[in-house]
Amino acid sequence: MLGLAKGLAYTLKNLSKKKVTYDYPNESIEMPDRFRGIQKFYPEKCIVCNQCVNICPTNCISLTGKKHPDPSKRGKIIETYDINFEICILCDLCTEVCPTEAIVMTNNFELAEYSRDNLFKDLEWLNENDENIREENTV
Repeated sequence: MLGLAKGLAYTLKNLSKKKVTYDYPNESIEMPDRFRGIQKFYPEKCIVCNQCVNICPTNCISLTGKKHPDPSKRGKIIETYDINFEICILCDLCTEVCPTEAIVMTNNFELAEYSRDNLFKDLEWLNENDENIREENTV
């Protein structure tokens, strides 16, 4: 009987405390600025150096480029850039190694899909991913 009284006393005491949970789908959660979320890609900055592909521990990034169509300009231009978020671990290594900062991390984390095929994101999707870019990358 004493255990029941202690349990009820604890419950009644905690009823008046402030809630520590979020109403998640209806209320957005503020993430810290260093949170590693989905990448944002700037194709105009990419020099097709393949460093992001080489450093990726899960090999989820594929990048192809072609020779610049203007013969007076050197280098390559990007043709395709794809990330498979099914296996991406959001480790931030691709953004750290990019010399031109063509890849930056955002604070987006919502990637839930009904099909695994929808987790394969291409150049256009990554370029349009403009929400919640880290403040340190906007300066």
